[in-house]
Amino acid sequence: MRDTFNVVFIRYHLLKKNTLLFQGFYPFDNPKGYSLVCEMNGKPYDLDLTINEGNEVRRRYIAAHKSVSKEYVGEINLPEDLHQVKSLKLICVLGEAGDKNQVRSVVYKATGKDLIKLKKEYEYNLERAAVTDDKIQILGWTIGNVPEEFHLYDGDKEIPISVKRMFRKDVYGVYPELTEKCDSGLEIVFDKGDYKKLRMTITANGQVYDCKVDTEHVLTGGNLLPKKTLWERIELYRQDNGLGATIKHAIDKLKDADAPKYTYMDFLTSFGPTEVELQRQRDEKFEYNPLMSIVIPMYQTPEKFLVELIDSIVAQTYPNWELCLADGSPDETLGQFINKKYGSDSRIKYTHLDDNLGISENTNAAIALATGDYIVLSDHDDTLAPNAMYECVVAINKDRSIDVIYTDEDKISMDSKEYFEPVFKPDFNLDLLCSVNYICHLFIFKRSLYDTVGGFNKEYDGAQDHDLILRYCEAAKNIHHVPKALYHWRSHAASTAMSAESKLYAFDAGCKAVQAHYDRMGIPAKVEQDTFYGTYRTVYNWGKEPLVSIIIPNKDHTDDLDKCIKSIDARSSYKNIEFIIVENNSTEPETFEYYKSIENRPDVKIVRYETPGFNFSAINNCGAKAASGEMYLLLNNDTEIINENCIKEMVDVCLRPDVGICGSLLYYPDNTVQHAGVVMGIGGIAGHTFVGLERSEPGYMFRAVTTQDLSAVTAACLMVRKDVFEEVGGLTEELAVAFNDVDFCMKVRDKGYLVVYNPHAELYHYESKSRGYEDTGEKVARFNSEVEKLEKLWPDILEKGDPYYNPNLSILDGWYRLKEE
Repeated sequence: MRDTFNVVFIRYHLLKKNTLLFQGFYPFDNPKGYSLVCEMNGKPYDLDLTINEGNEVRRRYIAAHKSVSKEYVGEINLPEDLHQVKSLKLICVLGEAGDKNQVRSVVYKATGKDLIKLKKEYEYNLERAAVTDDKIQILGWTIGNVPEEFHLYDGDKEIPISVKRMFRKDVYGVYPELTEKCDSGLEIVFDKGDYKKLRMTITANGQVYDCKVDTEHVLTGGNLLPKKTLWERIELYRQDNGLGATIKHAIDKLKDADAPKYTYMDFLTSFGPTEVELQRQRDEKFEYNPLMSIVIPMYQTPEKFLVELIDSIVAQTYPNWELCLADGSPDETLGQFINKKYGSDSRIKYTHLDDNLGISENTNAAIALATGDYIVLSDHDDTLAPNAMYECVVAINKDRSIDVIYTDEDKISMDSKEYFEPVFKPDFNLDLLCSVNYICHLFIFKRSLYDTVGGFNKEYDGAQDHDLILRYCEAAKNIHHVPKALYHWRSHAASTAMSAESKLYAFDAGCKAVQAHYDRMGIPAKVEQDTFYGTYRTVYNWGKEPLVSIIIPNKDHTDDLDKCIKSIDARSSYKNIEFIIVENNSTEPETFEYYKSIENRPDVKIVRYETPGFNFSAINNCGAKAASGEMYLLLNNDTEIINENCIKEMVDVCLRPDVGICGSLLYYPDNTVQHAGVVMGIGGIAGHTFVGLERSEPGYMFRAVTTQDLSAVTAACLMVRKDVFEEVGGLTEELAVAFNDVDFCMKVRDKGYLVVYNPHAELYHYESKSRGYEDTGEKVARFNSEVEKLEKLWPDILEKGDPYYNPNLSILDGWYRLKEE
């Protein structure tokens, strides 16, 4: 990546004649103070510049692997006669005019001929294709600000097509000059056939544009975006990460390529129920046999999928169920089919609705047929595992107080031959549920709870399940998770290939659903869509800024300490802070000279910890005694904050009375993850998750980038309220070096508080610079001793497994991989 300004693209303004428009960004949001200037024919030329900020910007540039939250949009008004332009340059400048040390870097240049050629281009993109039994679908976008005609051909023969336009928020964001929302999204559907060479034309402004169509990908259903060559990808990676990291990355990829692939189908072979086990379940007698009402809304369901769904329910090893079907299809053809094929089974109930009422009301109509003790939600073309009802009834018999049950899930292929993409979920995790609807299927609740809370609300169609799940979890006293994939979600080619941006209505509805949850709970928060589609970000508005005491242990390494403090001074928007520097037996004269340079600051206290040796717990406890704040931020000296809201993000979470601790997202200097939370049991005791994950990647189930409850977070950056810190007696000093933060988090959770990981607080962590690794016999012995101490302190969670992880996932590392035999 360039160190100066990065031009993403340059094009002509859609509304202003002869106006060139460019968009781009600075790495790290321009910390050095660069400026942009324009020159035409060697002389200064006017340039209008605006800055856009927010999550939409970050989403747009997430692949840059940097902290990009500001987008720079420039306009250059060109002369009518472009032949006059001998040269046009966009220049990034560091330093004042006339300064001999001024640095100038040309980030874009063009001649008049280049500008004339650019003017002839038309803005469009074909992104994906999908194939169903009888239809082919092409998805993409065109600008949509003028009337357009679309024609599709196989060679010279025109193919009849249907065209649908839709709003694309991402496209609208990329073209900021559009003052009104335009339907730029494009969906073209046509009959499946044996096509040889597809091509498409777009007619706009009286001109016909030929569009490239990848026939092979269209016919098989695939990505139509041009792919970078191997060497292009290597060069981009080298620019971002350096040559050494690129070589290591390539070696790792080669190792992965040579390794035998362990698939989810292999996992099911090893851990799925056998026929012997299924028969045992059929023979088992329960003390309590609740009636399970499986409710399903239908609308023109393909018979093939309907049969597979009903057959999967008939095959349940627990027999006390009823199936309630509410059909919003135009006629009763499906009802006649069901009666003919399944009429002899009195457990199957069907009603035809006079009108298609939508997903929410159709489901409510299905629930109206139910007479069971528990309501089970399912879609009309998915399937249930044969042991789905059995596993849930086992849990109910163990604990009759369960109000709500949810299970893990996976996907099933269109031909029902393959299972893939398992979603192995944590136990109930409210903060994660407010960040993404991780519960989804299978969702089951007591009928008595339905009578109290009510059914689906059509106001949230598109995210109606997210709204209902939040309402039921608010009312439930006991929420139980069955960690088995008991629901198989049918993966339609059309739905998986459909670009996320065409489903923005669903994401907007999800945003509303989470907002309604906070409103009901009386929490002053605003919900907005986060960087990745389908994820949500909570912004609190408590109306107060308590004093934060930033406790930083330090032994020499003043360069690190200075960088840490300066990053907070320069970048943090949260200013009500004090620094508590805990001096720990430094020996270098430069260290004490540095202390003298900062100790006169009113927001700095230098505290001496004079006991020999390194005891992280005792050092931080010492710092806490000198702290005046309502919040303590335990912070390593080898950290550097990235985003200006870093401290505020943690404060806002800790102001919630149910929260005791908030942790952050830490990166290595190469922009890979160093810490995204801690899982108990990883590596045998406790370990960080997603170590080495690229910054642009969301991780399994978006868990690297969503706010969530966890068992522990690292104390390299950990915020805790003073009252909570004192309630648990601070850090355990018998754990001098290792796992004291894990133990501290466990003590806080033991008091009933949540430990929250907030990825919107971002820092760099230059790990182990200050202390070094456990690389001597003495250090290894101490480490092993502290492992034993932690095992004795918290044996239950290490034996049962971390509730915020999943027993189907490997504990060999924190990458959320499938466990193996």
